[in-house]
Amino acid sequence: MHTEQLTREGPEHTPETPSPDAGRKSIFAVVLGNAVEFFDFGVYATFAVMIGHTFFPSDSAFVSLMLSVTAFGIGFIVRPLGAVLIGAYADRVGRKPAMLLTLVMMAVGTGSIAILPGYETIGIAAPILLVVTRMIQGLAWGGEAGPATTYILEAAPPHKRGTYACWQVVAQGVAAMAAGLVGYTLTKVMSPEDLNSWGWRVPFVFGLLVLPIGIYIRRNLAETFHGQGETTSTGDLVREVCGKHRRALVLGLLILSGSTITQYFLNYMTTFALTELKLPTSISMLSTLVAGAAMAVCAVAGGMLCDRFGRRVILMTPRVVLLLILFPALQLMTEHPSPSTFLLTLALLSGLHGMSGAALIVLLVESFPKSVRSTGFSIVYAFGVAAFGGTAQIIITWLIGTTGDPMSPVWYLLIANLVCLTAAWFAKETRPVLPGTPARETRLREAPVR
Repeated sequence: MHTEQLTREGPEHTPETPSPDAGRKSIFAVVLGNAVEFFDFGVYATFAVMIGHTFFPSDSAFVSLMLSVTAFGIGFIVRPLGAVLIGAYADRVGRKPAMLLTLVMMAVGTGSIAILPGYETIGIAAPILLVVTRMIQGLAWGGEAGPATTYILEAAPPHKRGTYACWQVVAQGVAAMAAGLVGYTLTKVMSPEDLNSWGWRVPFVFGLLVLPIGIYIRRNLAETFHGQGETTSTGDLVREVCGKHRRALVLGLLILSGSTITQYFLNYMTTFALTELKLPTSISMLSTLVAGAAMAVCAVAGGMLCDRFGRRVILMTPRVVLLLILFPALQLMTEHPSPSTFLLTLALLSGLHGMSGAALIVLLVESFPKSVRSTGFSIVYAFGVAAFGGTAQIIITWLIGTTGDPMSPVWYLLIANLVCLTAAWFAKETRPVLPGTPARETRLREAPVR
């Protein structure tokens, strides 16, 4: 039984699959793109108020902020298109070419935001060009997730996939830390006027400088899957995913809903601290650093634990705890808006969210067979993030603005995480049963190694 499971798709390390040492060396190259993506997201969320003033000036600060976060969300609209086209491209010709393509597109998008003139300079063309830039980034980010994440799992030994995949979540946390550190530093060394007029562009320049390094490193990666060939069309791959793997697709979208909405709520905390809690700008910038650190540390623990105990239990347990403490935690934050209370509460919520992240990623990727893995995960991730992440900050901002109650988003988060937990309950465990697994556990789990 064990031998059959371990050889279902060939030996553990085929000629297409790097050795464990090569896989470990490849992690940095792969997660770098993910880190730049979330660095840009973190920077945009951190400076959403300043970006609103630059591209969407208005007599109403609320209207300016709403337009800014709406532009943020527009980039999500084209994510599914990038996922379908680039995710399927990775299943047809290999993971490496797809990952190189997405980094080049990211460089174009990030560089454009760094130099794009504001409304006062070129008028209505400024917000239009900002939206176009966000759409280019959306295509790249939609196509990045599938090839990069599947590459990491295919480069990892079956019994360490969670340990390897957790670095995708760690990259998000580190990127958030970097965004927060840059934001915090800028508030200390620049005047509010300079920061509002041009200082917010500096972090985008940093992100742009990193991308050529990532492109160079990815060119030297070993391929893990040479693809099905150009004769297989994108349409064929999408039809296979939507037909044969419909259950994995639907459950994946529902699982991703709670995780994505929670992530972008945590990203919104910088704006929340400024506009609702009235905390100093330096503290609001520091929040991104604290949240990123907590997420990164707990993601490593979660990745190791999901290799030991399974994907579902490590996905669900931290999220149940988060669900139970969410309301009292936010109530404490709003009723006692001191810097220490705000930062400690945010660290706790971010840590619980990060711990379930690696298990979630591995479960979703392993739910699809290798032949359509990039396409399947890309569609789930991009459509899920577009539908739930792209609207999260808009909905949160609207709820607070229309009700006047800073606690109003909590119900949105509670419902989203309940949906996530329910879908995870019905999902199949995908952790491989390896030689030496206790007989009782073998009987309880029937998941093949994919």
